[in-house]
Amino acid sequence: MSRLDTAAPLAPLPITTLVSTDLIGVTRGRSFPSDELPHYVTAGCGWVPANSALTPQDIIASANPWGAYGDLRLVPDLSSRVTISNGPDAQAPVLDFIHCDIRETDGRPWGACPRTLLHDEVERYRTELGLQVFAAFEHEFNLNTTPSQPDRLAFSLQAQRQQAGFAGWLLSALRAGGVEPEMFLPEYGKHQYEITCRPTLGVAAADRAVNVREISREIARQMGLGLSFAPKTAENAVCNGVHLHLSLQDLSGDPVLHDAASSNGLSSLGQHWAAGVLHYLPALCALTAPTPLSYERLQPHHWSASYACLGQRNREAALRICPTVSLGGKPVANQYNLEFRAMDATASPHLAMAALLVAGRLGIEQRLALNAVTDEIPDELNEEQRRARGIIALPTTLTQALDCLRHSGALLEALPAPLVETYFALKAQELALTQALSPAERCEHYARIY
Repeated sequence: MSRLDTAAPLAPLPITTLVSTDLIGVTRGRSFPSDELPHYVTAGCGWVPANSALTPQDIIASANPWGAYGDLRLVPDLSSRVTISNGPDAQAPVLDFIHCDIRETDGRPWGACPRTLLHDEVERYRTELGLQVFAAFEHEFNLNTTPSQPDRLAFSLQAQRQQAGFAGWLLSALRAGGVEPEMFLPEYGKHQYEITCRPTLGVAAADRAVNVREISREIARQMGLGLSFAPKTAENAVCNGVHLHLSLQDLSGDPVLHDAASSNGLSSLGQHWAAGVLHYLPALCALTAPTPLSYERLQPHHWSASYACLGQRNREAALRICPTVSLGGKPVANQYNLEFRAMDATASPHLAMAALLVAGRLGIEQRLALNAVTDEIPDELNEEQRRARGIIALPTTLTQALDCLRHSGALLEALPAPLVETYFALKAQELALTQALSPAERCEHYARIY
């Protein structure tokens, strides 16, 4: 009898994946048997610089600065580990992944790593400004339905019940993954839903955004559902956005954005921060609305953003002062936060959040005055009224947004040169690859990818 005949039956090994979410918001990585994790804790696993130049079409941009040269390491941040042991498919393997920073082989930070960029900017807020950053990402997405599931009314209990099984498993998995989910709700569009989670400190907020996307995809896959976070999944569909809620605290944990004596409750520091975001917003769009399809969403009367302005509870404003409640005696200052609305899920959460923080910091350092404020719909103001208030139109194409980023001065200078060079190269390639698509084809194309 051979040794093979007497061997115990094989069983699948648990797998752990070291991941990095790249410049286009795609999470990639390398896997190994989970019991070998100790071998990878210190030095990580191998990675390739040119991976950062992959377009959403899975083609490495030909003009990227890396070519076939260089080697890197994915070094895990064990505090970011996500492990979900079960789901609706009892046979599905455990989902286990760890967010990583990309480093040189000698351990130095790599200049084109978006997670490192965010970490460094959060640390700069702490050391130079004495501030802590708290943030949360809200995601809208579309779930497919079967012919036996007819369209349901927006925001209705019927729509929620249609996907109650998915919602229950998703909330359970998010909680198991440490994401602290708040709500699952049917949205305005057909088969459109939203998931929100509680805010957290610094880099972990962007990690959570990735976790929401990947866990949602995993639960949908196990249930045989199609899911897309793309900004628009069909030519006549309602758009999907990502809203980034952000607040600042001092190092003692006291909120610093709120001032009850100001006209809109925003402190002087908060006004400078908001002014910085609005000043650099046309350039920020290249990073927060980073695909040709993104500009189908950034249009008037889409409850997204088409002008750089701050609004009090105004969903047509790119930057919104969110409502606070006095019910239950909750302190207003602790609730006070700003919502950035000119973002979608084709963006890298780490890169987008880092760039937003850079813009706000520049506003504080330059003591920029906050002018572009309106509680009216910006598109319903005439050009003279918008000009008087300093309200400017956002780019209407990715090409325009990239040009704004190239000429953004201090914002561009604050971003690592290797990252910027790679980003411009892959976006130029992406534009070339998608320029011949019709609007309907473009929606279908990005719906499959994201």
